[in-house]
Amino acid sequence: MFRLLSPDLVELIHGDVLNPGELAGRARDKSLEGALSRIDNRLAYGMTEDIFALAAFYAEAIAQGHCFNDSNKRTAFRSMYAVLALNGVDISFGTEDVADRIILLAQGNLTSEDLTDWLRALAAGANR
Repeated sequence: MFRLLSPDLVELIHGDVLNPGELAGRARDKSLEGALSRIDNRLAYGMTEDIFALAAFYAEAIAQGHCFNDSNKRTAFRSMYAVLALNGVDISFGTEDVADRIILLAQGNLTSEDLTDWLRALAAGANR
């Protein structure tokens, strides 16, 4: 059983990543609950292999959902990191490498499967 993020927790994460002068709050025409329901559906239909896939799904749903006025990609990364941490996985990320991957994910140029594989490889490297 995975430990999941609620919409309220994702909003707290979003508030934490905002820089001064950036727009707080949700985008009017987007639904955070709707974006996160994609994760619930994948869980319900057995489409989540492991914690790395779950974390990648969170990053994808938030980065592509554009549910916030600002900082969607940073919120996606921190949510991905939080899911891993809440489920006992500690990975060190290179700032530039992870930023590039989250940008590609948000643009639709990287799949959640690719991100899952990368997370697995990072975790395997950390455990050597």
